[in-house]
Amino acid sequence: MTLLAGCSSRSVPAPVTTLELRENFYQQRNRGTLSAKTYTVQAGDTLYSIAFRAGKDVRELATINGIVSPYTIYPKQKLRLNAAVVSAGKKPVARPRQATTSASQNTNKNSSSQAKSNSSVKPVKPVAPKNQKGYGQSTPNKNEKIVSPTLNGDLVQWSWPVKGKIISGFSHQQQGNKGIDISGREGTRVNAAASGQVVYAGNALRGYGNLIIIKHNDDYLSAYAHNRKLLVSEKQMVTAGQQISEMGSTDATDARLHFEIRFRGTSVDPLKYLPK
Repeated sequence: MTLLAGCSSRSVPAPVTTLELRENFYQQRNRGTLSAKTYTVQAGDTLYSIAFRAGKDVRELATINGIVSPYTIYPKQKLRLNAAVVSAGKKPVARPRQATTSASQNTNKNSSSQAKSNSSVKPVKPVAPKNQKGYGQSTPNKNEKIVSPTLNGDLVQWSWPVKGKIISGFSHQQQGNKGIDISGREGTRVNAAASGQVVYAGNALRGYGNLIIIKHNDDYLSAYAHNRKLLVSEKQMVTAGQQISEMGSTDATDARLHFEIRFRGTSVDPLKYLPK
């Protein structure tokens, strides 16, 4: 009886739930994102990895900093993460008007008389192609599956990077999960979800462990985090279904694959792209 009484009176701390662990985990990861106005390039960075952390389209970041393709950057290089804003009160300074010579005056008179003679002729307007239905960029229907050309001009055909149970889904919250997490065992094969080019392979991004980022076209990137071993290198071309890494638990609480799809720098729900 004494033994039973002792056991029943012992207070046991409430265990930390798996949900709490995951919430803390994603908050720690998102603290590694870039929110400052400038960033100093570190060894191992690529413009794609910096844009990934800043949540920007790499083309936007390149334009802001005057960097042209293939987007070469150097350690200790200082990058602006936001476009400079022109003050509202400032106006461009007018250049002094140059004096015209008599020869130029004669030329202007001849040009003006010629313009008058041609005033009855209507200017030719550019004609849109027959297959163009309107001007400007069209917006896809929300119910339509988004497909875009890959680097080779083919449509992006998404496939699952690994088979397993989804243990955490996509979240639109600021500190939420920006992809999906798939459970598995250490060493499980991880495949490229679509054909493309590896634009980052390393572990410089806090919270992602050993990370691979693949560019599929000018609009789409995919990311594969927490790998145990990386089997591809930067600038390497990969095909859909090709093994790119082994699943691991680097910067994670357990063995898993964190998978993201970015559209023009913005995180989107992978489940809307992956086959059912």
